[in-house]
Amino acid sequence: MNILVTGASKGIGRKIADELKNSGNLFVCARNENLLKNIGAKGYCVCDLAGDSGILAEFIKKNEIDILVNNAGEYIYGGIETMTREQIEHIFKVNVLAPAYLISKAVPNMKKNKWGRIINIGSISGVMGEAKASLYSATKASLIGMTKALALELAQYNITVNTINPGWVDTELGEKSIEESEFSRDEILECIPQKRFVSPDEIASLVKYLISDDARGITGQSVNLCAGLSIGI
Repeated sequence: MNILVTGASKGIGRKIADELKNSGNLFVCARNENLLKNIGAKGYCVCDLAGDSGILAEFIKKNEIDILVNNAGEYIYGGIETMTREQIEHIFKVNVLAPAYLISKAVPNMKKNKWGRIINIGSISGVMGEAKASLYSATKASLIGMTKALALELAQYNITVNTINPGWVDTELGEKSIEESEFSRDEILECIPQKRFVSPDEIASLVKYLISDDARGITGQSVNLCAGLSIGI
């Protein structure tokens, strides 16, 4: 199996890449070549999904990707009235348009082999909504809708499509999100039923399960891995 993880240089993506190293031929992509070199993947592609996703699309076709993990994403915090046209276009390019385009290039090979796995890394913000992060919430909600539709479209080819929606995750991006928000770490923890942040390892383990044959009946699902955040406080 040929696996591609986008945004694999750090955080959740890096943990997913490490977890899947022994599951097939691992390929990774991100903007930082130095970090990609240290992963130990079979191959890598340096690209910025906001501007040159075409490079990665060709990489996908060349390496006949069977398992696509759309992990790369951007987060913007602020009132909607403060968002510029450039910011709006940028986050939709990275979080929605790029995953859709990459899926469109991976699916022909999956159909040919009558097997494939597509996993999108969404966010609990796409399920519940997040004030001051409306653009981020909108893009992640889009992934959920696309996942459901593609699962129906591709089911007959033995291709599954699922989205994982992490809550607050213990990563650099998670820390940055806290710094940009109006709440302290303790205030955020108080709102999480399990009173903890999700570990990137938990997300990586779920990805590994969803690409396995044991999970072949799971498709079109939006899985909230959020320490209970989605069910209330």
